[in-house]
Amino acid sequence: MGRRPRLGILGGGQLGRMTLQAASRLGVDVVVAERFADSPAARLTSHSLVFPNGWDDPPRLDELASLATVVTLESEFVDWRVLEALQQHGVDVWPSPACVGVVQDKLLQKQALARAELPVPTFCAIHSPAALVRAGDELGWPLMLKARRDGYDGRGNTVVAEPSQAERACARLGWPARALYAEAFIDFNRELACMVVRGLDGEIVEYPVVETVQDPDLHICREVLAPAGVPDHVSVQAAEIARGAIEAVDAIGAMGVELFLLRDGQVVVNELAPRPHNSGHYTIEACWTSQFENHVRAVLGLPLGDSGMRAPAAAMVNLLGRSSEPVTMPNTALQVPHTFVHLYGKADNRPGRKMGHVTALATTPEEAREHALAAATKVRL
Repeated sequence: MGRRPRLGILGGGQLGRMTLQAASRLGVDVVVAERFADSPAARLTSHSLVFPNGWDDPPRLDELASLATVVTLESEFVDWRVLEALQQHGVDVWPSPACVGVVQDKLLQKQALARAELPVPTFCAIHSPAALVRAGDELGWPLMLKARRDGYDGRGNTVVAEPSQAERACARLGWPARALYAEAFIDFNRELACMVVRGLDGEIVEYPVVETVQDPDLHICREVLAPAGVPDHVSVQAAEIARGAIEAVDAIGAMGVELFLLRDGQVVVNELAPRPHNSGHYTIEACWTSQFENHVRAVLGLPLGDSGMRAPAAAMVNLLGRSSEPVTMPNTALQVPHTFVHLYGKADNRPGRKMGHVTALATTPEEAREHALAAATKVRL
């Protein structure tokens, strides 16, 4: 008999926690690795490792390899070379180091999508402020300047309106120590997203296309409406692009595909996340198989589950921190019908940090949003 599968998760935040919960329902043991002790996911398992010196820690990687048969990750910020080191220990790592290496560098990511003839904003590498000025003259002003690595929730991005701002914009994003690239500025109508899961055998399932609503000040996703209120042909187009994207980077497991809906009805890819994604949290209650369970199934080589919705509509509202006080949930937050409150158990609260989310089910996305907001406003953040 073969070794009983044990799933290793690099990262112990809320995504790791919800992935662990899905794995436990399938009877899969989980070991959580994180850079600090007592992470939200580590509290739910008897197997956890701490990497206090960062992920590139050979003795700790050796230990993880001895405990897990398959390793996945909750964040694309684990360097692909760390994943490669685990793979060299004989551990299956999904998504693969090669996939993560492409996706975590947004310039390489865009190049892979462009090679697959998927719609992306026009882009180019930026090696200096002078190169940014030339890019603006070619692509048009304003221009979106982005860090190639380690940017998320609007961090690592800045709009450059004119040539005089080039030097300051590059410095703001960490140039020359940090590699940059630029994209043509997209005047979009809505932001969409589609979760896609690909199994080891190539099977692909996609979830309904959703609309994501960003906080204008924090540049963080605040709400998700499922399904998106767009024409059917737009949903079909977005889903086809999302399927193409997961194949373009050869991803295994769940991948979040963030999209822009342009004013002319066309859809372009914003960026990819090779892991479960905030836009898919609603799937825990709203779909027959959640993004987290299908991710676990995919990386373990199990059949993928039905990704269809089991309610006509759903909405998810993120619970974003507003202070340093502990998050508390009055009973009234649990009394709103057809809602599900998730608190992530993070030790430190701070403004803008994702501390939990609320999902609501209803007959329309708008009705679901009302219920989710009613419960979310009662949680003390």
